[in-house]
Amino acid sequence: MLIRSTTALAALLLFAATPLARAADKPTDPQIAHIAYTAGTIDIEAAKQALKKSRNKDVLDFAKDMVRDHEAVNRQALDLVKKLKVKPEDNDTSKALTKAAAAERAKLAKLKGAAFDKAYVDNEVAYHKQVDSALETLLIPSASNAELKSLLQTGLKIFQGHEQHAEHVASMLK
Repeated sequence: MLIRSTTALAALLLFAATPLARAADKPTDPQIAHIAYTAGTIDIEAAKQALKKSRNKDVLDFAKDMVRDHEAVNRQALDLVKKLKVKPEDNDTSKALTKAAAAERAKLAKLKGAAFDKAYVDNEVAYHKQVDSALETLLIPSASNAELKSLLQTGLKIFQGHEQHAEHVASMLK
């Protein structure tokens, strides 16, 4: 289990560090939009996996919240990029996130019961911490468009709430 959480954390550190390593090349608004949308989509996919595999009420309630909240924010993001006539731009960070998430889902697919629940929730705690950090330190400060920046700030508040919720569920699974 520790290996799975460590792998997820390493992938998320890559997410946070990839753009930072090229600080001179701050992500553009189209890249930021794609990174944020990708982060939400990854959490939706992980939650849907949990909804299929878990039987724990707290885990299921958490996963339902993840699907509801991230689908809502992603809809807002899509509406904004259409309004602004901006095409989200795939980039190294969004590609690395997608690859790491697929690997994590594959690992989780092999687990059952309490082992799955713990690994899923531990990954969610680590994931939300890293996304919160990336939003605060890189994505929000790098965003040029005021509406994009505002949506990212709203997303940060939601992700911070998710982090607290994941930590609470994790504490109950020990």
